Amino acid sequence: MYRFLLSRQWVILTLVGLVLIPVMIKLGFWQLHRHEHKVAQNQLIASSLAAKPVPVTDLAAPGRDLPHRDMWRPVTATGRYDTAHEVVVRQRTAADEQSIGYYVLTPLVLGDGDDVLVNRGWISAGDDLTKFPDVPPAPKGTVTVTGRMMADETTAVSGIKDTKGLPPRQVMLINSKEQAKRTGRPMLGGYIEQSAPEPPGGTPELVPEPDHDSIGPHMAYAIQWWLFAAAVPVGWVVLVRRERRDRAKAAEEAAAGADGADGADDATEVAEVAGTGRENGGSADVARSAVSTD
Repeated sequence: MYRFLLSRQWVILTLVGLVLIPVMIKLGFWQLHRHEHKVAQNQLIASSLAAKPVPVTDLAAPGRDLPHRDMWRPVTATGRYDTAHEVVVRQRTAADEQSIGYYVLTPLVLGDGDDVLVNRGWISAGDDLTKFPDVPPAPKGTVTVTGRMMADETTAVSGIKDTKGLPPRQVMLINSKEQAKRTGRPMLGGYIEQSAPEPPGGTPELVPEPDHDSIGPHMAYAIQWWLFAAAVPVGWVVLVRRERRDRAKAAEEAAAGADGADGADDATEVAEVAGTGRENGGSADVARSAVSTD
């Protein structure tokens, strides 16, 4: 009844189904882990943003990577801007998430002589990307900046390629170690993403807070993969039953055709016998006529 399952076609189909089930289950858990990571990230961002600002030196030190737990923590820094070593960061998006331009990155020299990078905000790229853009001047004299503490950017983490051979004073990544080489002075690890004070005229445009409400579609994707995994055996059973039904119907039709052929053969034999009888009967009549004549 189910011998067709041993055919090459059905063996391959069954093996494919057996492979797809664990793969889809694993993909579902992968999406679940991404969902959990996003939720944990949102919680960290929310709690960090709600924290009370602390001096930047409480969280960062020269040559030390910023711990992930200190990301987005509000900090304050007081010093004087070093505009001579100011650079712009290419290919950055404005708050509208559509316009492409630069981040303005300016070292702030602290009272103890250490530097800390400050992302003063976004400006439009302009028409000529080969030249240093017109950057709104940084405030002169001693200033106090408030902002979110951010970790150094790397290609591995950000996915941004650190392109070489850029025009002067243009970079692709915000990295304190690289900028320390340029200034020749100690620089705190990480950088400050300025949130206050608001620049005159709103330029540079301050970077908005990171989104920490959206959880993305990862949970929906996880459920979707698990439903696909459950559908594989169900679909296999449906196909098997349909194949069995079609084969049974074909067998019945073949049997009915065979019975019809046998009936036709019997009728032919009867006709032949009857015909032979008529022929024999005719011969007898001829014989009787001959006798009568004699």
